[in-house]
Amino acid sequence: MGLKVGDKVPHFTLNDQDGNLFNISDHLGKHNLVVFFYPKDNTPGCTMEVCSFRDSYEEFTELGAMVIGISADSENSHRKFASKYRLPFTLLADRQNKVRKLFKVEGKMFNLLPGRETYVVDKSGKISMVFNSINATQHMKKALNALKQQN
Repeated sequence: MGLKVGDKVPHFTLNDQDGNLFNISDHLGKHNLVVFFYPKDNTPGCTMEVCSFRDSYEEFTELGAMVIGISADSENSHRKFASKYRLPFTLLADRQNKVRKLFKVEGKMFNLLPGRETYVVDKSGKISMVFNSINATQHMKKALNALKQQN
């Protein structure tokens, strides 16, 4: 079972698609955060999911939220994926799945497929929404609705 509403977001540092160090502590207190874990760059479901976040990105920023996607893909893979689909948000390379484990995101289908889970984190660092579904179509909508209710 993953982290729950009311839990504090774990502190972590990962490289983004441009090779820059991203430390979540630098953003707590400044933004609401939408952190979504997805299985793999350039797969049909994951592409649909990231593009839904891209297409609603302006709504997220208007609500004061920063969007962060995390998978085990490399920085280079993320850079190509972000460029191909014009993704305006940060993708983080969790090569050893350390952050996935910190969030307790479970694998699906006998742990053969990395889990797909989305968290909304308020400015104080508390998780205010968790959505866990391998179905890629609802993650953006659930996160956006949670932010609207929070504001």
